[in-house]
Amino acid sequence: MAVKTAAVEHTDLEPSAAIGLNEKLYGKELNLNAKTGAEVEQYLSPLQAIKVYKKAVFWSLVVSMCVIMEGYDTSLISNFFAYPSFAKKYGEYFPGVGYQLTAAWQAGFSNATGVGSFFGVIANGFLVDIFGQKRVLIGALCALSGFIFIMFFAPNIIVLTVGGFLCGLPWGVFASSAPAYASEVLPLSLRAYFTSYTNMCFIIGQLIASGVLEGLVHLDSEWSYRIPYGLQWVWPVFLIPLLFFAPESPWHLVRKGRMEEAENSLRRLQSKNANIDPRQTLATIVHTNNLEQELAVGTSYWDCFKGFERRRTEIACVVFAGQITSGICFAYNSTYFFQQVGLTTAQTYKLNVGGTAIALIGTLCNWFLLVPYFGRRTIYVWGMFSMAIILFIIGILNVWTSNNSVAMSQAVLTLVWTFVFQLSAGQLGWALPAEIGSTRLRQKTVCLARNTYYLVSLGLGTLQPYFMNPTKWNLKGYTGFVWGGTALLTFVWAYFRLPETKGRSYEEIDILFAKRVPARKFKTYQVDAYNEQDNAELAHGGNVEIMYKAEEAFIENVGTKE
Repeated sequence: MAVKTAAVEHTDLEPSAAIGLNEKLYGKELNLNAKTGAEVEQYLSPLQAIKVYKKAVFWSLVVSMCVIMEGYDTSLISNFFAYPSFAKKYGEYFPGVGYQLTAAWQAGFSNATGVGSFFGVIANGFLVDIFGQKRVLIGALCALSGFIFIMFFAPNIIVLTVGGFLCGLPWGVFASSAPAYASEVLPLSLRAYFTSYTNMCFIIGQLIASGVLEGLVHLDSEWSYRIPYGLQWVWPVFLIPLLFFAPESPWHLVRKGRMEEAENSLRRLQSKNANIDPRQTLATIVHTNNLEQELAVGTSYWDCFKGFERRRTEIACVVFAGQITSGICFAYNSTYFFQQVGLTTAQTYKLNVGGTAIALIGTLCNWFLLVPYFGRRTIYVWGMFSMAIILFIIGILNVWTSNNSVAMSQAVLTLVWTFVFQLSAGQLGWALPAEIGSTRLRQKTVCLARNTYYLVSLGLGTLQPYFMNPTKWNLKGYTGFVWGGTALLTFVWAYFRLPETKGRSYEEIDILFAKRVPARKFKTYQVDAYNEQDNAELAHGGNVEIMYKAEEAFIENVGTKE
């Protein structure tokens, strides 16, 4: 397939003239090539981009599949509380209630994986910068294969909790690497789809877990919960050998000055028969990296909190944490809530399977009905508002919860909430952090955002069992008022602070933040990312002495290559 766009036709530089391998490059020439590469990419429709980058799509899907395991296991943990054999093995007997895990152990076991993931995410920010995405992912999969043994053979709740913490370490790696990798190997038109595909992998994992639990709930033995844990060994068996052949992120290689390897990686990601020169794409990456260096963007965690990067970090973190404050601990496939409002075990797990299927449908609707036509800001803001209203209605209905039909209505409303969640915050909570941060700090911005998610989940998730547990506060549906309030606060923040990034290149986003453009003006603000004079003045106030310093590595490594 040949891709021909207006960008190629109107430029003075034909694709065949892109960054020559046997000629010395200068700043202006690199700027022209980078502009050509960016325009070609920007004019690609999603369908064209899939054809040109089909190999990149494949590898992005493979990396995101690692997240299926986290979605699978987190679903097991939350649903095992209502699982009779699990509660009997690891819980205590309460007269008139039956076997239950205490609220303290519910909170401890639920949050153990989150704490492990928190430290895994922090470590990933350092490890990827040193070793790259590929080697870190393979190492994390190998570690997980060993940690699963602990959960499979756990004799008591203490050992099970320790196993959950250890498994959380590699899960943190998967959750922060998948969206970052997708954003670095795919073009602009596919960015939102495949960074948010990580969320779909969570749902696929949850759907598999729901089916497994539904099939084993009537098995009155330890195998009813051991088999679900053992199935986790399936994923590393085929993902580890497959990832050995995955190309490394070209952005990582450029940051390390390994230009030849970056070019080779791009050739593996793009189709050979497309009329796109990988060296133009490489020039775009180098130009963006140079621009961020001119804007004094570093590569450490501390740099995420300096200057205009602080605003970008805030947005990424709050957007991701919004998945928690929107009410996910309460309303998302809450079999425990279904049980507490009086539904039978069979009804509970059927609703759980149905809820996960609805979540999957919601992600597809987001992809095909919302993302192509509406901005990220619009979808997130009004999705959050809708979820707040649904949660308040669940709280109001609790006045009549003794009526079985009202209890079922509350359960159905949680399914409606799940659908809206996947239309909005569920998808964009993954996509936005991967594109909000600068490219030099992308991995660390995603890591900080994911860890904010874990911290908020730890804090609010610790309270959730106390809200619902019949031996504690026993709020049942009134818990909807609590989460409705947090969702409403998140809506207010997003309305004033969340910018529109749809259709913007990474360079344009850099400049918009550097100019401190207000969130509600991002959509219409005019930017020329390739006006070198404006960019130099923005970065250095007219001092351009170091403008081309970062380009020297590119010139030395590519300009003299034959």
